[in-house]
Formats: sequence, C-alpha cells, structure tokens
Amino acid sequence: MEFQEALMKLVIHKTPTHHHKDFFHSISGKDEKVVSKKQKWKISFHRSSSAKTSQSGHQVQSKSIPEDFFCPISGSLMADPVIVSSGHTFERVCVEACKKIDFAPILKDGSVPDFSTVIPNLALKSTIVNWCQTHLINPPKPFDLSKAEELVRSLSSKKPNTQIEKDVPSVKLDHAVSELIRSSSEESVSAVTTTPTQPLQLADSPSCYSSASSSSEIETLTAPNINEEEEYFLTKLKSHQVFDIEEALITLRKKTRTEESSRVVLCTPRVLSAFRSLIVSRYVNIQVNSVAVLVNLSLEKTNKVKIVRSGLVPDLIDVLKSGSPEAQEHACGALFSLALDDHNKTAIGVLGALQPLMHMLRSGSERTRHDSALALYHLSLIQSNKTKLVKIGSVPVLLSMVKSGHMTGRVFLILCNLASGSDGRAAMLDSGAVDCLVKLLKGSELDEPTREGCVAVLYGLSQAGLRFKGLAKAAGAVEELAKVERTANGLTREKARKMSEMLKRGSEEEQEEVDWEALLDSGFMTRTKFRFGGGKDGSCVNSSEF
Repeated sequence: MEFQEALMKLVIHKTPTHHHKDFFHSISGKDEKVVSKKQKWKISFHRSSSAKTSQSGHQVQSKSIPEDFFCPISGSLMADPVIVSSGHTFERVCVEACKKIDFAPILKDGSVPDFSTVIPNLALKSTIVNWCQTHLINPPKPFDLSKAEELVRSLSSKKPNTQIEKDVPSVKLDHAVSELIRSSSEESVSAVTTTPTQPLQLADSPSCYSSASSSSEIETLTAPNINEEEEYFLTKLKSHQVFDIEEALITLRKKTRTEESSRVVLCTPRVLSAFRSLIVSRYVNIQVNSVAVLVNLSLEKTNKVKIVRSGLVPDLIDVLKSGSPEAQEHACGALFSLALDDHNKTAIGVLGALQPLMHMLRSGSERTRHDSALALYHLSLIQSNKTKLVKIGSVPVLLSMVKSGHMTGRVFLILCNLASGSDGRAAMLDSGAVDCLVKLLKGSELDEPTREGCVAVLYGLSQAGLRFKGLAKAAGAVEELAKVERTANGLTREKARKMSEMLKRGSEEEQEEVDWEALLDSGFMTRTKFRFGGGKDGSCVNSSEF
C-alpha cells in the first residue's frame, strides 16, 4: 500500500485510463478507492521546454522595455552602447558606420549628434544585461559592421540627413547577427582637443596625493599582463572578508604613493575592474582608500586614459554626490589629475562631472575646493565644457564667489576660460560681471593677484565689442583702467592700456556723430557728412540733401 502511494506521488503526467486499469488490476477494492482518490490531485511538476519558451516570450512582450535601451539608429537593444560628444548614446557599430560614410542623422528632438568622441557606456551596458537576465532572455548581440553600414546607407539614401524617430519600434530581442571583432582601444576616446591658448602650469598632481592612509564588469582594453603581485592583490580585493580588502587597499595606497613603477604595473584592466565595486562601497574605509589608490595610479601619464576608459569616472561622480567627506576630497583630486590629459577632458564633461565639481567648489574642506577648482579650470579649456558650464548656471555662482572674496584666484582662472567663448561672454555680461569686476578694482585693499585676475577677465569680456563698451563706461572702468596702467607692470599693464584705448576710441567716435534728431527737427539738412558704422570697407556715405 505504501509502495503504491509512493509511486503515485512521482507520476508527472496523467496516465491514460486503461493503463491505470491494467497496472492496478490486482489491487484490492479498498486500495482502488484510495488510488482513484489520489488521481484527482495529480500535479504536473515539470514543464516542457516549448511551454517554458512560450511563457518567457509572453513575459517579455508584456513587459515594457525602457526606451533608453534602444539605439536611435538601429532601433534594437544595444549590445555595446557608447556615449558621443553631444551626450547621446548609440550602438558602437552604428556610430562607426555613420562616421565611415559621413552621415549625420537628425534625431526626433531636432538635434544632430556629434560623433567626434566615443566613450563606452559601461553603466548602461551592465543595466541592459541585468534587465535581460531578470526577464529570462538572451542579452543582445552586437551588430555586424557591414549590416550596420547597410542600414545607415539606406537611411542616408532616403534623405541626406534623415530624421531618426526615437519611438520604440518592434525589435527582435535576440537578433541573429555575427559577433563584432572589437577594434583597438583608441576608439573609446578618439578626439584630442586642442586649446587656443597654452594652459597655465598650475600643478600636475592633486593636493590629496601625499595624504596618509585612513582608517563589475569592464571592457578589456588591452591584454592583461598577469604577474604574481597583481594576482595577490586581486585575490585580496575580491575576498569576502572586509578586513582582507581593507588590508590590501592600505598596502596598495602606500605602495603606489612611493613607487612609480608599481603604478604602471598595477594599473591593469582587472585591477581597475575590481575597484568599481570598492569605490561605491558602504564601508567608509574601503571607499576612502580605494579612491586614494586611484589618485595615486592617475599620477602616471600613461594611466590617465586607461582609468577613464575603464568606466570609473561615473563611480567617482557618485562619490562626489553621496560619498564621505574624505572620499569626496580624494575624488576631486582624481578628477583633477585625470583632467590634465587632453584626451579625457571631453569624456569627463560628457559623463556629468561638471555639476558635482561646482558643488564641491563651495563646500567641503579647503583641499576639496582647491582640487575641484583646478579640475574645473582644466576641463573648461575646451569649448564643449565651457558651454556645459554656462548651461548649468555656473557664471552667477562664480561671480558671487568673487564678490565674497572666496577663492578668487582659482575662480578667476575659470572665468578667464569662460570669457574666451562667445556664450560664456554673453552669460557673464548678462550676470553683471563688468560692474562686479570694476567695483573690485575700486577697492582700497586690493592685492596684486586679485587685480591681475580682474584685468584678465575684463580683457576677455572686451571682445564683446560695443556691449562691453557701454557697460564698462557705465561702471566707471575708464578711470580704474587708467590707474592700473600707471601702477601695474608687465602683461597686466598692457591689457589695461589696450582696453583704455578701445574705450577712448569709442568716445571720440561718438563725439563725431551727428545729432540726427535735432537736424530732423529743424526741417532741413544740407550736405552734412555723416557716418554709418556698418560698411565693410570702413568708408562713409558723404552727403545727402533733404
């Protein structure tokens, strides 16, 4: 009896009626009642593979796929998403195809992406993979470059600049395309930004470099150079014991601070990958020491681009937003060190570091403000970051710091960079920069560095032409610039002299102009010489008779 009941519990699919009859033919009447009673409660414990596939497909269709997961060009889930200079995200091969045939699509919002710089979006890539695993589907495979070119050519043939609809099309979640052979790591950050003027040689290492020790997945850019030291630290850093991780980080921090060779040897893709989870750790000591090690590694010139390409900049930005004060201090130092390389300036700006750095400029310790100011100075040497700083409203904040006398030397460096661009000049003139700087020059207790900074920023604003002239005269800049010309030396005096000549020349031209309103009121005008200021050759219309 017990044996028969055990057999019934293992039955998976319902057995035909005649099978039951033959199998249990010898069972007594009482036992037959028990068996028939149990047959009513048979449960299927396993599903066939076809049923599972059908149900998972139904689940995927019923779930709303996030729109950000789709490439605006291909319309499918991105397997290798990258951020371009304009801030948009695309599939890597679609960007390569657009660059190859020189095609610039127009997106639904009317913007045109800038493909000059390509940065791996590892955060979005990891999010897509996790989403696919959660919904029991295969992660997307990268497009073949030839198919991407065919797609882009079809778009460009319809219209020179085809508008790309960003609405989510019907896509195949597991499209059958061949694996893409990754090109060299030089694709990740391809643009070398040049600046019109030579950057000031302020410092080549962050101020947090010599501080004492305090209590994921990543795209492989180069083949790992495995050595015993690297293996030892990797084992420690991936340990489940917090004490082992802290001990390894403290050792790494001391080693990379004093040994330059160790910075090169230990800055490998596998080590950098291990740091991704440590930088955002909930344990304060782990977070602080991991960011400090990253600062030391970034001191080597060859490591700067490696660190940015490894996807650690978003983690540093998270530390600026919600990390401990000491970790924020080191994060500012790391971003300052990374911003010294021209290859990294665009990438750091695109990834969103400017806003948190502006916040750090007004809070935190003195060293935090110092490193954040220098990071902003180096980042603002390129035009794309100047525009971003203007858009996030940095100009009024910087001018308020000048008025309060807070870190004026560092702030003047950033304002000088902003004044070299047309959008930065316009924002500064709108925010009352001329009046603010002239009042500062009128101060009785003005030190030489502050005066030099004021004159340098005013000289950059003077490129605005007539608008600057009007604001400068209204603020009384002529007299103050004359004082600077008499007392200052070197480049500061030369800049003051040029601005004084420009303002005086404008006054003389205004005196020569005719009072048209008075002449028209008199009812006549005979052969009066007058001047129009818009002639290309500088000539004037000589006479008119009414």
